[in-house]
Amino acid sequence: MPASRHTVSDVMTHTAVAIGREASYKEIVELMHEWKVSALPVLEGEGRVVGVVSEADLLPKEEFRREEPHLPDQLEEASKAGGVLAEELMSSPAVTVHPDATVAEAARIMARRRVKRLPVVNRLGMLEGVVSRSDLLKVFLRPDEELAEEIRQAVLAELVPGVSPDFSVQDGVVTLRGPVHDRALIPLLARAVSAVEGVVDVRMELDGPVSATA
Repeated sequence: MPASRHTVSDVMTHTAVAIGREASYKEIVELMHEWKVSALPVLEGEGRVVGVVSEADLLPKEEFRREEPHLPDQLEEASKAGGVLAEELMSSPAVTVHPDATVAEAARIMARRRVKRLPVVNRLGMLEGVVSRSDLLKVFLRPDEELAEEIRQAVLAELVPGVSPDFSVQDGVVTLRGPVHDRALIPLLARAVSAVEGVVDVRMELDGPVSATA
């Protein structure tokens, strides 16, 4: 199966807007609006990420403006309603990712931690950029021709050398068709082609003799 070639550093925004601990609530809202972002890294010292302020951290000020929290799980959110500085509002420690992480790894972190943006930090925790959900989707902009070449060289040449099945790529959808010498290869081919970054779907129209070990 081909290794992921695209890393976070390939797709991230290298020039990222950030704030310090003393940034005010209004300043944070203004920066989010100006830069059209949903979260801002909070830095201290020479650029070490110590937290993140997101839209979710800002909303309790409006949510609990006129009413008190009623449920235990609302207490933490309500405590931020009185915050006026980034250090009072931020979520810490920040959920971050390293620039050499794969796009798939970054996507898993976002999904598991339910965040839309991740500060990208080096081994010392210093900010190098920010990666967003939309950045991770850039791999699906790869041309069909580029996908076809990677499939041909990184998948078919390794799994079925010399007798590669016919295939086509249309709008990121890969269709493999024709005979293969061993049906046991069909699920392996499907997984390997699916692992190519930028592939939207894989359709198998393959057939062949049953493997003697199947």
